Amino acid sequence: MTIHLAIADHVARVTIDRPDVLNALDATATARLEAIWQELEASDVRAIVLTGTGDRAFCAGADMRAGGERSGLEYWAHAHPTGFGGLSLRTTLDIPIIARVNGHALGGGLEMMLGCDIVVAADHATFGLPEPRVGRLPLDGGMVLLQRQIGHRAASGMLLTGRRIKAADAVANGLINEAVPKEQLDAAVDRWLVDILACAPLSLRAIKQTMRRTAHLTPAEAQARRLPALVAALASEDGDEGVAAFREKRAPVWRGR
Repeated sequence: MTIHLAIADHVARVTIDRPDVLNALDATATARLEAIWQELEASDVRAIVLTGTGDRAFCAGADMRAGGERSGLEYWAHAHPTGFGGLSLRTTLDIPIIARVNGHALGGGLEMMLGCDIVVAADHATFGLPEPRVGRLPLDGGMVLLQRQIGHRAASGMLLTGRRIKAADAVANGLINEAVPKEQLDAAVDRWLVDILACAPLSLRAIKQTMRRTAHLTPAEAQARRLPALVAALASEDGDEGVAAFREKRAPVWRGR
């Protein structure tokens, strides 16, 4: 199995284990990821960490050496509603996702990263959408997500040149949250996890669902949406527990209900 899922202490860790191809995805790995996301959507985990094996690459995109390569037009004509790796365009996974970027995030790998909520990277990582340099396009979210997550000039600079940027520039552009030396990467991810797990899980699901499903609306339209996760959080036992814990000056005990 080249994609691993481990769940412990309310955290799911998903690892792409194909270091010989810079953790690029073939059809089998993509299908495994899709199955994992569907499993986690129905789970009670409170956070997800996505990463790759080794320290060379988070994911280098599609495995172009896997065989059976379709033309760009054939690929585009085939529906990919959830985007690269089943994640970049997914709107139904309301659990916070941290991308632990252990190396280069390129092509589809960057698109998957754009589908995550928080990004912590090793400072040797680079980020790019090199598709136009091989006559292709970043069809699985790159063209439409990057320009929505960072400034226009920075997005254009990456999209219209195929250039890679370094981790320090990715932080400056708002593409990632934090860059650290590779030996500090796990500790940095754990700090983010501690803060996520300190929050009510239903509150975070409601916040993420609202962010992901209302970005195309005006603020007034978005505010008026009665999304399922929002209603569930407001009616939850955890909502009462959070207030009680604050008044009693103790840590809340979240039950996810």
